[in-house]
Amino acid sequence: MGPLSGVRVLELGSFIAGPFAGQLLADYGAEIIKIEPPRTGDPMRHWGITKDGESLWWPAIARNKRSVTVDLRSDRGQRLVRDLVANCDVVLENFRPGTMARWGLDYESLRAVNPGIVVVHVSGFGQSGPNAGHAGFGSVAEAVGGIRYTTGSPDDTPARAGISLGDSLAALFAVIGTLAALRERDTSGEGQEVDVAIYEAVFALMESMLADYHVGGVIRTRSGSVLPGVAPSNVYPTADGAEVVIAANADSVFGRLTEAMGNPDLAVDPRYATHQARGAAMAELDTLVAAWTKSYDSGELVELLQRHGVPVGMINTAATILTDEHFAARDMILWRQAANGTELPMNGVVPKFSRTPGEIERTGPALGADTDAVLTALANVDENELADLHAEGVV
Repeated sequence: MGPLSGVRVLELGSFIAGPFAGQLLADYGAEIIKIEPPRTGDPMRHWGITKDGESLWWPAIARNKRSVTVDLRSDRGQRLVRDLVANCDVVLENFRPGTMARWGLDYESLRAVNPGIVVVHVSGFGQSGPNAGHAGFGSVAEAVGGIRYTTGSPDDTPARAGISLGDSLAALFAVIGTLAALRERDTSGEGQEVDVAIYEAVFALMESMLADYHVGGVIRTRSGSVLPGVAPSNVYPTADGAEVVIAANADSVFGRLTEAMGNPDLAVDPRYATHQARGAAMAELDTLVAAWTKSYDSGELVELLQRHGVPVGMINTAATILTDEHFAARDMILWRQAANGTELPMNGVVPKFSRTPGEIERTGPALGADTDAVLTALANVDENELADLHAEGVV
């Protein structure tokens, strides 16, 4: 029984941003009713790396959800959704702005059915403004929000992270917004709209970028694996071919690093004794540290630095994470069986709750697996109407 047990969410939309928000809410115990198009379903069912045509991501991003097929483009399907909204707390959608209104599923229409409904919109550019109606995937939002310009090598084109960063950030803000709106509803009794723009979710992470430019005259740009003026804090090689990140830029931590290196005099050397001096001498200091780290195997190096209280971590891959004792001890690798019988590992629940922990009770369901049960229980559909809906292809 997670902390959101008793909260019912109607998830509309597809791909990543909205469904990942739904996954997180489901991790915390909310009941997620995922509406999918009949016959085809969410494209995520076949997205990314697949086995036998089925996505290895789908079992995780749809975990703990109930799959209900409804044709949202049909009048009858739209009525079914409104009937379901009457018995839900949250509607989570990530269609292009204006789509829900065309279907008669705009906030005012849903509010008329359920005054307490919280409607969470996730879109590329938000529900208002001159760009609201434009298509906007996460990759585009990362560019517009500013993070692409600051990512990568200074002598190369802007890079992207190897994950759907913009979509995931938007999902996190969608969850935060959902929880805040539900908390306010406890006081007012009324729902509201939560408007999450993916580019704004990215922009929210950009620290003092605007002030740095407007006041300080500095445009933050790509700096590779370091932050300018922060040293030593970089990726360093090891004798066994692995790489580690060492973050020893604070004065006290740098002192502990020099002790681990067996060269404590570096901590009082005027070239490296202060944060500003180390920043100015970044290149030569990184060369010095790298020459030392290359004399140790990665495991030995990490253990040595941890003993000295120096922040250090492996550059992990899937292969190393699967054998990492700390990930295992924190239940961050959960082995579950997909609907097709494949046993696979997936990311654990974040954060951890001491009294009402989240749990993964089921992986992504087969398309429409819960259609009849949900419509019967929550939309007052009887057996005869259910048969008609199936015959007409509405569900």
